[in-house]
Amino acid sequence: MAESANVTSVEVLDRFRSRMIVYQDKATITMDEVSDTIKRVRLWLQHDQPAFWKGQIRRIEKQLEEAEAALFSSRLSASREPSAHEQMQVQKLRRKLREAEDKLRVVKQWSRNFDSRVEPLAKKLEGVNYLLATDVPKGIAFLAQAAKALHAYAGSKASVSEESVPQTRDGDAWEAEEASGENNPNEDTGGAP
Repeated sequence: MAESANVTSVEVLDRFRSRMIVYQDKATITMDEVSDTIKRVRLWLQHDQPAFWKGQIRRIEKQLEEAEAALFSSRLSASREPSAHEQMQVQKLRRKLREAEDKLRVVKQWSRNFDSRVEPLAKKLEGVNYLLATDVPKGIAFLAQAAKALHAYAGSKASVSEESVPQTRDGDAWEAEEASGENNPNEDTGGAP
């Protein structure tokens, strides 16, 4: 004996299918945003940040040269002693230069390691993208076909039960049929009993 399904509401399938479509749309948008973010971070690390820190280093080196020149000229001048402010300014700029150079080294290191760290995670995202592009649409199509089949089944069952219910007839038409012998099961039609 074949197993039977206990379907109580085809509308639930339709709602679930609608929610799967919304999920697919939102998930696809999110996956696109993640891919775009990975590209932007790669570009930021490989181009924007190195250019920024190289510019910072050039600017600080120029300021340091000016501060060292002012300190050197004050030492050469017999009229005055170099001020503590000038000496502190030179030390401060040297420290800033070292920090900027360290940051440039770190950015270059991050840039070299970015692909090796991000690629394994990006591969996992490709699996999700594949799922969204192939399996989810197949599921949506299956749900649509199942709902259509169930609607057709429910419609055919309703038409069968409508056919099995005797039609109500006008009293005069019923009496006329009985008098003429139509549809009378007790009447002998010449066949065997």
